[in-house]
Amino acid sequence: PSPCVRLLPEVAEALRLGRPVVALESTIVAHGMPYPQNLELAKDVSQILRSKGVVPATIAIKDGVFKAGLHPDEMINLAKAGE
Repeated sequence: PSPCVRLLPEVAEALRLGRPVVALESTIVAHGMPYPQNLELAKDVSQILRSKGVVPATIAIKDGVFKAGLHPDEMINLAKAGE
């Protein structure tokens, strides 16, 4: 894997197994809604996807690294970035 790309282990495993993965754009979390509503929306959408057997993968570029799937602390930092 390239050092410029990081897949959350859950996302990598789903892709390896051929399970469905949905890429979720991070813009609405970072810039589209105020905190904490943005974080709650992201959690709600992820929960809906998981209930359908789909792995959510919020995508973002941070410090030059493309990330597919964010750790919870990364989501919080992203959600608070627009404050």
